[in-house]
Amino acid sequence: MQVMKWSVIAMAVAAGTSQMALASSQSESEGFVEGSSLTIFNRNMYMNRDFRDNGNNGTPTENGQSYREEWGHGFIGTFESGFTQGTIGVGVDAIGLLGVKLDTGRGRAGNGLFPIDDDGRARDDYSHAGAAVKFRLSNTVLKYGTQFVALPVFSTDDARLLPETARGTLITSSEIEGLELNAGRFTALSGKAQTGHDSEGLEEINFVGGTYAFSDNLSTSLYYSDVKDAFQKYYGNVNYNMGLGADQSLAFDFNIYQSEYESEFTETGSDEDNTIWSLAATYGIDAHKFTVAYQQSHGGFNGTGYAYGPDANGTVWLANSVQYSDFNGEDEKSWQVRYDIDMSAFGAPGLSFMTRYLSGYDISTPTGEGEEREWNVEAKY
Repeated sequence: MQVMKWSVIAMAVAAGTSQMALASSQSESEGFVEGSSLTIFNRNMYMNRDFRDNGNNGTPTENGQSYREEWGHGFIGTFESGFTQGTIGVGVDAIGLLGVKLDTGRGRAGNGLFPIDDDGRARDDYSHAGAAVKFRLSNTVLKYGTQFVALPVFSTDDARLLPETARGTLITSSEIEGLELNAGRFTALSGKAQTGHDSEGLEEINFVGGTYAFSDNLSTSLYYSDVKDAFQKYYGNVNYNMGLGADQSLAFDFNIYQSEYESEFTETGSDEDNTIWSLAATYGIDAHKFTVAYQQSHGGFNGTGYAYGPDANGTVWLANSVQYSDFNGEDEKSWQVRYDIDMSAFGAPGLSFMTRYLSGYDISTPTGEGEEREWNVEAKY
C-alpha cells in the first residue's frame, strides 16, 4: 500500500500503420555533461500508529505493541546524466539514499521507517546506493542497473522515509506518436527500510506492456508480468476525460488485474487466482473535485485477494488503494467517496485539502465474513 497513489494512466499496445514516427530524441542529445542533472530531495517523516483493540496489529497487545511512533529524516539523491552524441547515446544514472533516525524507542519502533536490529531497536541510520548504465537509439532507451520503476505490474513503492529500488533491465520505446512500449527483467528488489539489494525476496520478474493515447481525452493500457515461483498478472486500464466547459470536467478511470498464483506462493497446496477491478468517476468544477469509486475482488486464498510484494509494493494501481488499506481482500467489495479542494483559487497557491471515506465488506476470511473502513484527511503545501 502507498501513502500516495499517483493516477498514472497506462495505455494499450496498439498502433495504426498510418501513425507518423516521432522526431528522434537521440539526434537532439545535448551531451553527457550538458544534459546532466543532480537532485537531492529532503523528506522529514513522522509516523504514529495507535492499535486500538488490537486492530491490524498481528499479535495480541500483551505479546506485541499497541503503539508505534517513529520520526526520521531522509535524503534521496538522484543523478541523471545526459546521453553522449552520436547514433547510440550512452549515459549513467545513480541513486543515493540515507535515512537518519530522529526519535523512536525499542517499545515504539516498527512502522517501517527504519531497519530493526535483533535487540528490537531501530538503527540510528541506514543507507543504500546504486547506479545504472543507459543506452539510447532514436526514441528507445535500454537501462540496466539500480533504478526506480513506475509501471502497473512493477512499481517501486515510496510510502515510507526512503523508497524501494530495483535492479535489472528496463526498455522504454516511444518510436510512434502516442505509443509507449515497456519491457523489463528484474532480479533484485530493495525494501523501503532495508539496505540489501534483494531484501524483498524477488527472484526474477519479466514483464511487457505498453501505453497508447487515442486522443488527449482517451487512453487505454495492457500489461503482462511473470514473477518466478509466485504468480502471473494481466493488467488493463481505460481512462476517459470529458471537458464540460465553464471550468468543469468529468473523468472516468477503470483498472483491472487478473492474477494467477502458484501453489508455492499460496502455500495452500494448489494454484489459486483472483480478479480485481475498480471504476472511479471524478467531477471537477473550479477548485473542487468530487469522486466516487467502486472496487470488487473475486477469488484469492486465506483471506487475501489481490496479492503483491515480490513485484514491488507499489504494484496496486486501483481506485481504492489508499493511505492504509488497499481493500483487496478475498471476494471483497468496497466503495469510496472523496472531496478535494485546491486553495490556489482562494489566494493560497500550493495549498490543497483532501478527505475521503471508504467501506469494504463481504471479505472471505478463514474465520468468516469480514469488513473494514477507512477515513483519510490530508493537507498538502
